[in-house]
Amino acid sequence: MTRLEVRLDQDLVGWLAHDGATNRFSFDYTPQWRAEPRSFPITPRIPLEPVAGQTPESHSAEVRQFFENLLPEGEALDHAAQANGISKSNLVGLMVALGKETAGALRLAVAREDAHAVDHEELRLVTKKELSERIRQRAELPFSVWDGKVRLSIAGYQDKIAIYQRGDEWYLVEGPRLASTVILKPMPARPQLAALPDNEYLCMQLAQRSGLDVAATQLVHVPEPVLFVRRFDRVEQDHHVRRLHIIDGCQALGLSASMKYERPYGDGRDVRNIRDGATYAKLFSLLGQSPQPARDRQALLRWVIFQVLIGNTDAHGKNISFFCGVEGLRLAPFYDLVCIPALGHGGLSSTYAMAIGDAFTEAEVTPFEWASFARECDLPLRMVSNELERLAVRILDQLPGVEKDARLAGVQNNVIASVHSVIAANCLRHAKMADQT
Repeated sequence: MTRLEVRLDQDLVGWLAHDGATNRFSFDYTPQWRAEPRSFPITPRIPLEPVAGQTPESHSAEVRQFFENLLPEGEALDHAAQANGISKSNLVGLMVALGKETAGALRLAVAREDAHAVDHEELRLVTKKELSERIRQRAELPFSVWDGKVRLSIAGYQDKIAIYQRGDEWYLVEGPRLASTVILKPMPARPQLAALPDNEYLCMQLAQRSGLDVAATQLVHVPEPVLFVRRFDRVEQDHHVRRLHIIDGCQALGLSASMKYERPYGDGRDVRNIRDGATYAKLFSLLGQSPQPARDRQALLRWVIFQVLIGNTDAHGKNISFFCGVEGLRLAPFYDLVCIPALGHGGLSSTYAMAIGDAFTEAEVTPFEWASFARECDLPLRMVSNELERLAVRILDQLPGVEKDARLAGVQNNVIASVHSVIAANCLRHAKMADQT
């Protein structure tokens, strides 16, 4: 049996084990962590004490789904597996390779006999020139691989690496006291998506100005545009970085990454009615575990409405996170806000990742669907209609100032015009709809 030690920042909290003969996974908390007065589970789906009557198969499925959600997806996962010479279905092998720097506070490593062994510390400078070269070399060398090591263990498809920022300098880091503080996202390799950093920067700034709690962003040109996203799961004090534990929506719901869309099997005629994946109603149901459910309920509602107003059809179950601690689950700042229609790429889906009522497209959303959404999410209808109107008006009011600042940050005029066209039309349409809801 293979066993990995699992830490929350510096604290050893348990062991992830895999039995190759049965292909079962298990997770056991340490007696010390269970006895700690302020201990908490790594996810509500894997409580501190074993669930009465839970079968080994059921426990294994919960464990596997939780840890698989830490991994990158698509080509990024392919590159990680290839760089480490392991199968991309080998969860334990991938956790060994990528588990030192995950989303949140989790750190995984092979269990060591010497409990006093000191982890290697690394602080490796990345210059603008090198970053630019690596962006242009992506056809020959995966962007996530630097110095023969995979520098990404964060879920998602988009090219990105995790870096530590100190002043105006950027570093690749490794070690228990050092951690990345910024997610660096270059323009995608596909020319059709080259506007993505500009688009996301503009939408994130608009969200912040409209009153949503979002990750801080900065647009840097090296000269290629690169979006810097400040990690809200990191706190730096005197050159020591403390990791904060977060889990995404799929982890909180006990869903695999493949179920992040409400229609997990696609929009085809034969499968469109299968809606077993992540939904807004399921996410709202998690707020019963929040120490401030009313506040988080309103914040989550604003997140949903903002996604609709900017046309972010890719707002799925892994694009929202919760701080997980002794007090329960708290909504984390928002991220990955993009105006999908403004990208103008026909290969991107125009179908919502999660429906408003039964509406999976902007054209299908009606006052009735907003009312259905309110009922399904156990929200007062008046609360939904008020927030819909308030946020639509607020966004329209903030757009000119955000666009002015975006130009100063180097966002292209054509991107600003495309995003403005989509968002302004959506806001005007839904503000009228709010009066009828």
